[in-house]
Amino acid sequence: METRAKRRAPTSEKVQQSKTATATADATAAKRAKVTNTNILITTSVNQDTSVKGTNAKSGTDSKATKDTTEKQPPASAIGLTNDDGTRISVWLMKSEPDTFSIDDLINSKDSTSHWDGVRNHEAKNLMKNSMKVGDQVLFYHSNTKAPGIVAMAKIAREAYPDHTAFDPKSDYYDNKSSKDDPRWFMVDVKYERKLKRVLTLKELQQYKDKELSQMKLLNRGRLSVQPVSDSEMKFIMELEQQSEPSE
Repeated sequence: METRAKRRAPTSEKVQQSKTATATADATAAKRAKVTNTNILITTSVNQDTSVKGTNAKSGTDSKATKDTTEKQPPASAIGLTNDDGTRISVWLMKSEPDTFSIDDLINSKDSTSHWDGVRNHEAKNLMKNSMKVGDQVLFYHSNTKAPGIVAMAKIAREAYPDHTAFDPKSDYYDNKSSKDDPRWFMVDVKYERKLKRVLTLKELQQYKDKELSQMKLLNRGRLSVQPVSDSEMKFIMELEQQSEPSE
């Protein structure tokens, strides 16, 4: 639309000989506990690092889409991580026209969260309805602008529910075939996480169309406003963000 293990005190050197075996076992257990707790700390840290504005939040190209905060450290990639319910954390690229709904609009929404309405492409709708899960990561993409590109990261905060703009005759996204009893269109809620260190423009990404991003939907099916992003593509994009901006 981010425990610490205590070390046991050493056993006194004056302990009776009959207690030596017990003390040794306790010390070994303490070391194991420390290793275990350290691993928990590392896992927790990774998971924590990975942890859509009202009616006008329109998406990408298949319909009209669309307080900066202190920049956070980049979260870990979703690769290999799972949601609380055990499902894989997926990554999605979601397009929004900045003149209609920009990343700053998402930031300025209540709780930096907004619904992603206005999707009127069945393939994109089905991805939102059937595949998006709470906790999935989102690459927020500014489309239909002078320098389109990935500008920020967000996450799915609520899974699909009926898009109310389809019921409103005054809305640009009204569909008289969609009703509350039988909705045709759905939306999700998206929550802002951070802006990228730099915008990854479409022009820059196209340089890798025959290399690391050869299968990326953005470069092969550009008009689709909601697209899945593979683990390898996500990993490369996160690495690309850390590089210097290419010269013109």
